[in-house]
Amino acid sequence: MLEDVLLIAEKHRKAAEIITDEILKKRKAKLIIAISGESGSGKSELTHVIAKNLRKNGIFAKPIHVDNFYNTLPLERSEWRESNGVENVVGLSEYKWDEINQVIEDFKNNRKSQMPCVDLVTEQVDCLTTDFNGIDMLIIDGLYAINIPDADMKIIIELTYHETKKAQTDRGKEPTNPLRWSVLEQEHLTVESIKNKATIRIDKDYNVIL
Repeated sequence: MLEDVLLIAEKHRKAAEIITDEILKKRKAKLIIAISGESGSGKSELTHVIAKNLRKNGIFAKPIHVDNFYNTLPLERSEWRESNGVENVVGLSEYKWDEINQVIEDFKNNRKSQMPCVDLVTEQVDCLTTDFNGIDMLIIDGLYAINIPDADMKIIIELTYHETKKAQTDRGKEPTNPLRWSVLEQEHLTVESIKNKATIRIDKDYNVIL
């Protein structure tokens, strides 16, 4: 997402180093890595550092953020969730999985791909064109990224929103109000329901468990 704030800490660098080593061991053409975790758990930070590490090893890895693929526009999302009931609409169905899968297919086939990109300043959705020719790996981060069947490596960060309230406030991407906390709880329940799909875990102390 445009204008996203990354708060990269030493824990992200250490975890990324271990995961990068695992990726290099399992390297193959068009490898897909999925990173899931709740809001504020460090998905974007980890994705960024892993991609940078891979570049140092001569590998071009493209980060894709699932949050760009919501069914609803940023300016309309809160009202839509409130009017339809958080417990009814927050979860896997909030995303355009057909578009995400199309991007994955474009990546696999070295095609140019168009995808949405949220500008966090204006809260508008732009269109980003990416040429996947020459891109070796795809790193997909998002709440439910490990639910993507085509992912070769599935990583879950086990920090919950209870432990990351400060990070969310510091990043300031969304207002902290009762509706937001209800959304975070519903997201938590959904992440818990798919976490067994992970092949690599990062625990609450940011230790990597292979």
